[in-house]
Order: sequence, then C-alpha cells, then structure tokens
Amino acid sequence: MMRLPKFRYLAPKSVREAAVMLAGAGPGAMVVAGGTDLYPNMKRRHQTPETLVGLRRVERLRGIRGSAARGLVIGPATTLTEIEESPAIRRHYAGLHEAVRSISTPILRNMGTIGGNVCLDTRCNYYDQNYEWRRAINFCMKCDGTVCWVAPGSEVCLAVQSSDTAPLLCALGARIRLVSARGERSIEAKALYVRDGIRYLSKGQDEILTGIELPPAGGWRSAYRKLRRREAFDFPVLGVAVCARFEGELVADIRIWLGAIASAPVEAGEAQAALVGRPLGDDAIEEAAGLAYPKSKPVDNTDFAVRWRKEMTRLLTADALRAVRP
Repeated sequence: MMRLPKFRYLAPKSVREAAVMLAGAGPGAMVVAGGTDLYPNMKRRHQTPETLVGLRRVERLRGIRGSAARGLVIGPATTLTEIEESPAIRRHYAGLHEAVRSISTPILRNMGTIGGNVCLDTRCNYYDQNYEWRRAINFCMKCDGTVCWVAPGSEVCLAVQSSDTAPLLCALGARIRLVSARGERSIEAKALYVRDGIRYLSKGQDEILTGIELPPAGGWRSAYRKLRRREAFDFPVLGVAVCARFEGELVADIRIWLGAIASAPVEAGEAQAALVGRPLGDDAIEEAAGLAYPKSKPVDNTDFAVRWRKEMTRLLTADALRAVRP
C-alpha cells in the first residue's frame, strides 16, 4: 500500500488568510482543494510538500457567478460535477461542458475541482510510476533524475499537459485570476501554460488561483473532442477544442486549440486563418483539419502509437468543427 508522506495541513477561511499561510510556509508548501491529482502524486513521491494549504473552507473560491450575457466567473474550488450540472455552462459554453464531462469518472468529478484540472501536473509514462519503478531506471528529469527518457538528448522535460479544460479555456479566451500575499493579477488562460514539462505553469509557487473568467457567450459556439483508450476514465492523449462565431453562414472568428500533445496547449493558427470569412462547409473543414495536422507533434510518452495519434488530429478537428456549425 502506498502511503502519504507526513505533512502539515492548514485550513484557512479566506483567500487572504490562505495567501499569507502559503507565503509564510515557504517553497515547501502547496495548495490543495479536491486532491485527486496531488494526493496520488504525493503517494508516489512526485511531490512531498511539508505543508498543504487546504482551500475547501474558502467559500469565495466555490460556485459559478454572473451570466452568459456578462460572462461567468467560476471559483477554482468548484467541483467538476457542479460545472457539469450547471445549466448556464451546458447551454452557453457547450465545449466546456463536454470537456468537464469527459474527465475521469463521476466519483472523482464529485471530488475533483476545476482549479485542479486547470493546474494539472504534466504526465509521462516514465514519470507516472511508483517510487521503486522510477528508482530502477535512475528516475527522470522531471523528478529526482537528470535524463528525459523520452528523448535523452532533450534539454527540457517533455511531459505532456493532459488537462481537458486547458485547451478549451484557451479557445474561449478565458482569463485566470491569481492572488498572493504580494497582490493580485489576471492573465489570459493561454499565458498560464509553459512549454516545459517541469515548469509547466507561469503561476508562482506562492500564488493561488482564485477565479476562472469566461467571456460573454455572445453567439460563440464551442465543442471539445477527446482521444483516449477507455472512454469511461482515461486522460486524453489528444484533445481538440474549437470555439467559433458566425455572421450568417460565414465564420467571423474561430479558435482551434490542441491539447495533450505537448507540455502546453497548442494553437492551430493556420487552420483558424483558413476558415475566417468562409462558410464552414465540408471542403473548408477538411482543409482546416489538414492545416491543424502539422501542429500536432506528439511524442512517445503516453498511450497509443505516435503516428496514429497524430493522424487522429485530422479526424477529431474535423469532428469538432462540424459540431459548431450553425
């Protein structure tokens, strides 16, 4: 049986109190809400924080506020189930509903939070193993070692960002609120992620995610498609998020983001540009899917053959584009 390492648990009741506790505990501290990702990682000794600052008693960090007309703010400690069951999310942000509904199992969605998924640790076949397995290969660059076993010559860790909500929030143009004892800031969702499997977030260690701001729905249509071995449980090995706005039958604006193929979500800029000002017909969809294909550069550190995962980019992109057609 894998056991948690020893740690001190703090339970603040306000964001300010949590920020002060986190700053006071130093670099050996982390925040936790649902813990569905962090606690298993601690059992495998991926992370061994001396102090955990729990956020479950901070009411400000829970719930969905606002409206589709003005935009919504989702508290990061809101459970995935609460988001999945939100009528406003289901109706006006369909892609986010699809992404959240695809995460793990109903039992884990009851405990897991949107903030945890947004800040999900990067994954790799050489990293997501127990301590003894990792010690047998002399560990890896991401934790306790010096070599990236996916590509031994690589200077950066190639672990994959497997968050389902990350590419969708990037496509929506969402913003992320961050608070620390030093102050508060707001950044675009796409600015939160970094192409480095170890330092995969631009969020500081002493910063707490306090809000996820969704822009006004404003006629935008969104969809999310996901590739995984077991439809009922697994992390994505490819995710495609599409968000589009139409003027009549013509595409006025569109965003296509790919997930689970790199350490950060990838924007398919050429595919987007090819669709603006055109009807979203079958020929246009096939062209855009072909342009998204070169952006998908998975490496051999998750499930399925790399070439097949790359080829599936065409199919999932086309399927997501068809889903947002008026």
